[in-house]
Amino acid sequence: MVRAFVSVGSNIDPEQNVRSALHLLGEQAVVRAVSTVYVTEPIGPGSQPSFYNCVVEIETVLPPLDLKSRLLRRVETSLGRVRTADRYAPRTIDLDLILYNDAVLQSDELTLPDPDILERPFLAAGLRELAPGLVLPGSGVSIEAVAARLPDEALKPLEHYTEQIRKEILHDRTK
Repeated sequence: MVRAFVSVGSNIDPEQNVRSALHLLGEQAVVRAVSTVYVTEPIGPGSQPSFYNCVVEIETVLPPLDLKSRLLRRVETSLGRVRTADRYAPRTIDLDLILYNDAVLQSDELTLPDPDILERPFLAAGLRELAPGLVLPGSGVSIEAVAARLPDEALKPLEHYTEQIRKEILHDRTK
């Protein structure tokens, strides 16, 4: 089994879609931990609803590209995700592989570690919460240093919702 981290986001019925995505992930991989779920403002042009965002630690036997195409994209499709040319469009669910063990990979299909970790406070905060001693593969930079330099004032934690999700996921793991 390999340790991987997946970012989860939604701004179309986010309370239900984040929950559903985590349950579907748990059917195909071992969900080890879920970071705090944050409400964040959308990135990009136009007006759209806020996002629910978190990071999930999973264990899987799938190699990175298979994990992305055979698990993450299938979960997105099952929850009604439609990809368009507008990368900032509202979405039912967005699942991105952001770390895969110590892999460093750059291809047209996937870049690991995901460069957005260095730019998006919810990714850095979620990774720091789940893996506080983490050093980003290939860079030697600690997740603590990354999180410390990113502004986190706009992250609004959903503590009650996070606890509900964690209880459900842990319950699912013990079945």
